[in-house]
Amino acid sequence: MNNQIKTLEPKELWNYFAELNAIPRPSKKEHRAIEFAKNFGLSLGLETIVDEIGNVIIKKKATPGMEDRVPVIMQAHLDMVAQKNSDVDFDFDTQGIEMIIDGDWVKAKGTTLGADNGIGVSAIMAVFASDNIKHPDIEALFTMDEETGMTGAQELKEGLLNGKIMLNLDSEEDDEMTIGCAGGVDVLVEGKYKEKEMEGEIKSFEIFVSGLAGGHSGIDIHLYKGNANKIMNRILLRLSNKIGFGLKSVEGGSLRNAIPRESRSVISIKADKESKMFELIDSEKRNIISEYKTKEANLKIEVKEVEAEKKVFKGKKLKKTLDAIQAGWNGVFRMSPDVEGLTQTSTNMARIVIKEGKVNIDNLTRSSIESEKFELARTIKSAFKLVGYKVKFEGSYPGWQPDVTAAINTSMKEVYKKNFGSEPHITACHAGLECGLIKEKYPDVDMISFGPNIRNPHSPDERVQISSVQKFWKLLIDTLGTIPKR
Repeated sequence: MNNQIKTLEPKELWNYFAELNAIPRPSKKEHRAIEFAKNFGLSLGLETIVDEIGNVIIKKKATPGMEDRVPVIMQAHLDMVAQKNSDVDFDFDTQGIEMIIDGDWVKAKGTTLGADNGIGVSAIMAVFASDNIKHPDIEALFTMDEETGMTGAQELKEGLLNGKIMLNLDSEEDDEMTIGCAGGVDVLVEGKYKEKEMEGEIKSFEIFVSGLAGGHSGIDIHLYKGNANKIMNRILLRLSNKIGFGLKSVEGGSLRNAIPRESRSVISIKADKESKMFELIDSEKRNIISEYKTKEANLKIEVKEVEAEKKVFKGKKLKKTLDAIQAGWNGVFRMSPDVEGLTQTSTNMARIVIKEGKVNIDNLTRSSIESEKFELARTIKSAFKLVGYKVKFEGSYPGWQPDVTAAINTSMKEVYKKNFGSEPHITACHAGLECGLIKEKYPDVDMISFGPNIRNPHSPDERVQISSVQKFWKLLIDTLGTIPKR
């Protein structure tokens, strides 16, 4: 099926996308994609740089007649989010993505597709490989590890790039042009506990929350999708308040920038509490499914008996831990008072692992207001400090402040209107684009972000619209041909 992808238009873009998706490239393990990008530049005989962290920069001179135009940076990231359905046998470290054409959409077989940001990477390669696309001096900036830390943008050095306009190709609505984005910070909780022996006749049960839609923890956070970690904790807290139990383990969520889709726990109870446990879980299950029926039609909460576990986490500290997770913020904190419909500040309670004497809870807090980002981070910190757990802030990156006066905004609006008969939406987004970090190193560069329609990024339901890629490609090449003079 990947060969069939190569027949789509524009062929030059889809061919590079198929080649890129044949390469395993999960975040922090994208060394093969870095090599692919380096070899691409060298094969064209172009100046190609791989910096110390692994970013790839390729430079190409202007086409005849475009030498006096403002030089342009085209930017995208090489890594992809690695998410799959639990019933899919797939290894992101060794396998390439298996793609499917479904009408006007390309998607993957039970995994993330990598259209975020593989379409952007492929578009840049198609431009650089072409002999007939008009453009000024152009530079490709392929960054690494965007999805789990923006490491490439964080470590990018000054003085490597000459461009004065940057086209970031990492947006996901084809009628939008993004000129600002949220910053973020990881709020990481660490704690320890001692397992204790439960006395008497014990039964153990696995509780499994699954079937949630998941999605991008920034772009989709305002859709109020279910968070498997919060749903699981709600069930456990109900049981703790009514019958008590010992906790053997909880494992929920995976990546910090993906809304958790699944959570699994193992609990131990007194054998004579079994019927009451099922009664409580069934009651809570009915409430949860009813509350989420519009957004989460496939939500499942399943319980099955497993081998008895007597050595568990129990007592007051367990209860305080569950209370802290309940109190820890998840979802929208504040909508923007200035931009209608824009989430200003939010948190995703992304990953919870409680087992073998250790507690680890990872949250990603985002905001377009730096002070409010840390205000929410401190709110989360306070809940877990009350239990005595350590809380640290890591990987903070700035937002990208909009500049409505940038000439590229006007230029691209005119190109869009000429091609498609309407004006694009000029907006800011609640995602962590690399523009803010790059802007710190290159403050004189004007930036804008755009892309094709990509739905459900960061989840196995990710898909990209074929006709929208064609629209995106047209906008990109016409923009390059109409860059203003220096």
